[in-house]
Amino acid sequence: MNRSDLARLALPISVALLAGACQTTPIADAGFLTSYDGLRKKEGTLRVAVRDRRDDELASRVDRVMIEPAQLAAGAADARLSADDVAKVLGEVDRQVCYELSERFTVVNEADVETSRVRVAVTRIFPTEPVSSGAAAVVNAFIPGPIGVRVPGTTGGLAAEAELVAVGGGQAAAVAFARTANVVGMDTPSLSRVGDALQFAEVFGDQVGDSFAPADRAVRPIPRPDPCARFGSRDQPVGFLTRLVTGLYVPETEGVRLQ
Repeated sequence: MNRSDLARLALPISVALLAGACQTTPIADAGFLTSYDGLRKKEGTLRVAVRDRRDDELASRVDRVMIEPAQLAAGAADARLSADDVAKVLGEVDRQVCYELSERFTVVNEADVETSRVRVAVTRIFPTEPVSSGAAAVVNAFIPGPIGVRVPGTTGGLAAEAELVAVGGGQAAAVAFARTANVVGMDTPSLSRVGDALQFAEVFGDQVGDSFAPADRAVRPIPRPDPCARFGSRDQPVGFLTRLVTGLYVPETEGVRLQ
């Protein structure tokens, strides 16, 4: 079977699977947030499940925030994952949350009486199956366009919760998030067991920024010095080139670090 035969075979399969491949199931409350009252499903989302709330009056008074290191909720890590796998995910969540919040708030490393706190927990890590991901990368090379396929039952994902605790202890905002890789779509396969979870840490960071910041707060330029510099460079051109050439997400080229 030549390249054109593979492309003709793969494309109809992609289309057939597309309708049922885009929905992420919400995850049950992990008990991490100080309150789940008022959380509402974010409408208009299919690939990601989001429930959030924001007290606009309280959040509008928040500027200085200290981001506490991400915690791992009880039972969040699959038994197939190593301690290094978990550490990578927690570190990447810290990194991406810091990046996004630093464009909306003043991020500081030490709290004082005028500093609000950001609390974050990873509530589930769904493992990626490496062998099938490698096979998917090969097949996707023969599919024209950006859409690719993954093997059902072998994709990974991430679930997490976060809250903004204002000075005085009131919950200014909260979000519960879940995202699993699609069988058909633009999610990049990975040979890492936490490849999908690591990629969705960025999506989670984006959502934390959107959920916590008042709607009228403009995105700020990246501060100098960068309060998130301890996590490495925000730009990862090597990772982009690696994905382009190999069709795989490789954590080591994306700036992913251990905690």
